Amino acid sequence: MTPLDHAPGQLLRWNFHFGGQLTSCLPMRVVECGPDGLLLWLAAGSPLWKAELPGGRHIRDIPPESRPAGGYPLVPGEWDAVSALIHQPAGEPYAVWWIFKPGTGFSHWYVNLERREYRGEEVDVHDLELDLEVDAERRWRWKDEESFAAKTGHPAFWSAEEARAIRAGGEAVARLVEAGAFPFDGTHRDFAPPADWPLPALPARP
Repeated sequence: MTPLDHAPGQLLRWNFHFGGQLTSCLPMRVVECGPDGLLLWLAAGSPLWKAELPGGRHIRDIPPESRPAGGYPLVPGEWDAVSALIHQPAGEPYAVWWIFKPGTGFSHWYVNLERREYRGEEVDVHDLELDLEVDAERRWRWKDEESFAAKTGHPAFWSAEEARAIRAGGEAVARLVEAGAFPFDGTHRDFAPPADWPLPALPARP
């Protein structure tokens, strides 16, 4: 099954990986799909599975060689208080998130640089650490540059050559931001999901 087979309203399981560790697994609902890619809705308060990390640390701060064999266990949790509309353009190494806050609506865009794999009703996202934050006025900045540089060359992450390609992908998105081109042209800033979409249930443990 390809992304083009998914119908609006269908639930998919979004699996987020970082350096070989599955860090979260949560349900997202299909808004649109077609040859240009997949558009997903993540509702605030959605249940999820998340890796139980020691001392509340972030996975980026734990070297792969320090993790337990088989990775950290997953425990139930809840997505935070913002909702997101997520555009996964076909063939591109990034996803664009429209972030919505309760009561105030659209807040900003977030660009996640990533590799994706589609497996039936599951989307596996492999995070590439370097991201872009784009405010509502289309001012952008890099995020996590130091961590991205520190991981370059580690066998669990990416080579120097791959790092150059990852950054080039981010630079291509930045040019879209500066040009005010889709998806940064105002499209979907007033998005609201259908009223009959209930909060999804916790998916099966991965």
